[in-house]
Amino acid sequence: MKIITFGEIMLRLQPYGYKRIMQAEAFEAVFGGGEANVSVSLAQMGADTAFVTRLPQNAVADKCVKELRGWGVDTSRILRGGSRMGIYFCEKGEGVRASNVIYDRAHSAISEIAPEMLDAEAALEGAGWLHFTGITPALGENVAQTTLKLLRAAKEKGVTVSCDLNYRAKLWSREQAKKTMSELLGYVDVLISNEEDCKDVLGLAAEDSDITGGHLSAQAYGRLGAKVMDMFPNIKYVAFTLRESLSASVNNWSAVLVGKDKVTPSKKYRLEIVDRVGGGDSFGAGLIYALSSGKKEEEAIEFAVAASALKHTVEGDFNVASLKEIEKLMGGDASGRVQR
Repeated sequence: MKIITFGEIMLRLQPYGYKRIMQAEAFEAVFGGGEANVSVSLAQMGADTAFVTRLPQNAVADKCVKELRGWGVDTSRILRGGSRMGIYFCEKGEGVRASNVIYDRAHSAISEIAPEMLDAEAALEGAGWLHFTGITPALGENVAQTTLKLLRAAKEKGVTVSCDLNYRAKLWSREQAKKTMSELLGYVDVLISNEEDCKDVLGLAAEDSDITGGHLSAQAYGRLGAKVMDMFPNIKYVAFTLRESLSASVNNWSAVLVGKDKVTPSKKYRLEIVDRVGGGDSFGAGLIYALSSGKKEEEAIEFAVAASALKHTVEGDFNVASLKEIEKLMGGDASGRVQR
């Protein structure tokens, strides 16, 4: 089964180490973006995955395609056109200082895509699963309509659809997000979120949870998931990542998978973070891999959390943890001992 992801990939520029942007004399360049991160993660797990986007015809975009291909992602469905790739600057946080992201993505190639540019049948050829995030339709009404076209085609073909809500206040308002995402979620089978995104997009919050204070209740998220599925009866699973932020450097990390008649919490990991960008995407990739492989709820949520726990130890957007590494951590080996 081929797993398709659709969205934007950007050039990520970051100061070396933990310098602030105001201190930087040079920037390290890597690539990243929600749906591309999912495809790269899936490819490392051994899945057959393709990334669909629109990139300009220039050397930076060529490098990006080469990078994706090098990680095992099928890039044959990428459209070429437009004038530029989006850029984002990432300043990594440490201790009590939070990370900061600055976007420079106006007029990016994907933001100027139109529904008629995308051949949905070709994009979904051989697909059994389609994944997108709430970032993609936030890029503009034209992108939202292109996403809708792809989702409709996916449903006609019987393709499973997953979505990570991923609300970005720098891209659109809560009102815009709720209106657009409410239509798109009518085509979704598996929804991935956290409390903040669920509250911002759908106006629903978990009781007995304090994000800033680091107190999260798995039981409350079970009730929250039930509310989401009441709003969208087509959704079969809602997965919530539970991040207890003790500082920018230390988080407790777990998740809960809510089905129609079952709530399945995961174990909790204490993370000493190298790079948290892409952490949610690696969780999504792990969940997609597990569910598409036929794993039961308990195994699926543990696999997804283990995959994303490993991502927090990896520099850059992409999670390059192998299937073997994920299964080892999932099995309880978090010793970090040298492998010889």
